[in-house]
Amino acid sequence: MDHSQSEQDGHQKQKQDHHFMEIPELDDDPFTEEDLQAIEAAFEAATSSLPKKRSSSPEDDGADHKTLQRRQSESARRRPPNSVLALQHPNAFPLSPCRQANARMKYPVMMFGGEIKYSRTAVEVEKAALEILKNFQAKKKAVGQNAIGFDIEWKPTFKRGVPPGKAAVMQICGGTSCCYVMHIVHSGIPRSLQLLLEDSSILKVGVGIANDCLKVFKDYNVSTKAVEDLSYLAKRKVVEGLQNWGLASLTEKLICKELLKPNKIRLGNWEAKFLSKDQLQYAATDAFASWYLYEVLLSLPDAEKDTAHNQSEELRAVSL
Repeated sequence: MDHSQSEQDGHQKQKQDHHFMEIPELDDDPFTEEDLQAIEAAFEAATSSLPKKRSSSPEDDGADHKTLQRRQSESARRRPPNSVLALQHPNAFPLSPCRQANARMKYPVMMFGGEIKYSRTAVEVEKAALEILKNFQAKKKAVGQNAIGFDIEWKPTFKRGVPPGKAAVMQICGGTSCCYVMHIVHSGIPRSLQLLLEDSSILKVGVGIANDCLKVFKDYNVSTKAVEDLSYLAKRKVVEGLQNWGLASLTEKLICKELLKPNKIRLGNWEAKFLSKDQLQYAATDAFASWYLYEVLLSLPDAEKDTAHNQSEELRAVSL
């Protein structure tokens, strides 16, 4: 339907195509009586070629006509405006790479939309780690899931000779429904969290994750086993543009989403007594992005295998 034409004429046109009828596009104003008459006329014209069901009596025909008018009137009152936007879960996009990334395009913002579980005391962090272990084992048994997104934050320093703060926040995410943000600068690393980090059957994924694990070891004397850097995995999976990607650039490259990195939050005080809502959202989204990108990369074929397959196909075509 031509929207510009309908705006100029001030009314909508109806078109008949065999047994189908097109009604005026809904706008924010209710139907006028003239609109309802036009709809009724279009309906009668569109259905005139259909086999007519014999009514039992003239009174039934009149009743059907009244019913049609009543339904049309109710539809006019109930219909939504033409600018209604569907409310979509922030994580509703599919686990698949975008078809064509464009560096000049403004992408929608990636943001974790599930539950953020924040813990800051030793008891709370212990409970959170046990919950992660339990959920991970259940998902691994059900769907074969074997990875969690992992990241840490710490308070930076801006003075020469002053070392940065200890690893202050550890965030872990293994799906779209829940992410855990643990304020370990206050709680330390309790036994259950240590077991989780040292469990070699639980793959931890992230960008620059080796450096994060080294800092955790230096600050808390806890080793983190079974880690995989997403930037190296991306090099193995993606042929073009091989480089040392960061988490934000990987997000744009692979799923056409923008991962915001505002300095006010990224370089903020992660040792505060309580994390702010913005800090919690930032931390959870980073861990979620790591898990999400791993799932996307895992679905892609290895670049070398793909290239070798293409070459073999070309050679086979030549030999034929």
